[in-house]
Amino acid sequence: MDSELQIGLIGAGAALVVLIIAYNKWQERKHRRHAEQAFRSEHRDVLLEPRDGSAATDEEDGRLEPAFEAVAADDQDPEVAVPKAPATARPVRESALRRSTPDAPEGLDARADCIVRIESIEPLDVARLWMAQRAELDGISKPIRWFAFDDADNVWRALTAHSAGSYHWFCAAMQLVDRRGPIGEADFARFTGGVQRVADQFLAVPAALPARADTLASATELDRFCADVDVQIGINVVSTGQAFAGTKLRGLAEAQGLSLEDDGSFHARDEDGNTLYMLGNLEPALFTGDNLRSLQTNGVTLVIDVPRVGNGVQTFDRMMQFANQLAESLHGSVVDDNRHPLGSEAAALIRGQIAQFHEHMAGHELPAGSPLARRLFSA
Repeated sequence: MDSELQIGLIGAGAALVVLIIAYNKWQERKHRRHAEQAFRSEHRDVLLEPRDGSAATDEEDGRLEPAFEAVAADDQDPEVAVPKAPATARPVRESALRRSTPDAPEGLDARADCIVRIESIEPLDVARLWMAQRAELDGISKPIRWFAFDDADNVWRALTAHSAGSYHWFCAAMQLVDRRGPIGEADFARFTGGVQRVADQFLAVPAALPARADTLASATELDRFCADVDVQIGINVVSTGQAFAGTKLRGLAEAQGLSLEDDGSFHARDEDGNTLYMLGNLEPALFTGDNLRSLQTNGVTLVIDVPRVGNGVQTFDRMMQFANQLAESLHGSVVDDNRHPLGSEAAALIRGQIAQFHEHMAGHELPAGSPLARRLFSA
């Protein structure tokens, strides 16, 4: 009886031990699962992605994701997943690079230029483009300039009939205003239509065509402002007896650094080659290298083009100094257009007027003597 009780107690104890061990194993596995879930992330782990492209491809967005399958092993938990290598690797899709529209070339101004940029899918030869645009745009009354964008140097290149090379981006610009007035509807239509036809010939695409009404309104407004400051000031040196000899005039002018040019006048220029003031004949005959040898004149005129000259007051003073030198050397006198003597008071009044015009231009962000001013106040 006692032995049967002992055997029963031993069996119950063994069963209890087995249950405790099983319970501990169950708890251990439960905690391990929680730990794995805690460290698992929904973000891509670049350390798990193969570098040789051997991974499954996400069909929706082209990304590569690792694939897993469950395998059972004697020394591994059956629920642990290991990467599965695909039979063949699929290449990564690369998105095509798109060229962004470059800014307008330096020196152009949206207030003063009608600007159209053109994109060519394949590089377009400059010589072909130049011939095509000449056929379409010749005869427009305002200056037109062309540029090509150099991708290698990230810069616009001004084009001429002698330019070479092939480019993806081009720019055409028509000046809106000069001293003859603003563009009209006919100029706008011919320019924009001509640029569009040039682009069509080479399967190129204008980035955007400017609005007709806005462009014409801007041209009219700019021309009105230019008319307000378009002033040229002249002073004369006239003979008081004997006429001035051309040979002596030439000698005096060249001694002051002036040079005779094709327009029949002597020009005083700054270090950049821009005209500061001019010396011309007060009589109808223009100065030439040939006629100066025998020419006799009763007067000369010196002219400063106010909006085209920076430092206008200093330039006027320089011109007045030369005029007084001429009068002294040629035995003449300095007078205004009404032949009244031009003294210090009149000269001071002119200086003040020049300063006011230059301040007005600077206030409209169009400085006198700037490249834009010289373009707008051209013939």
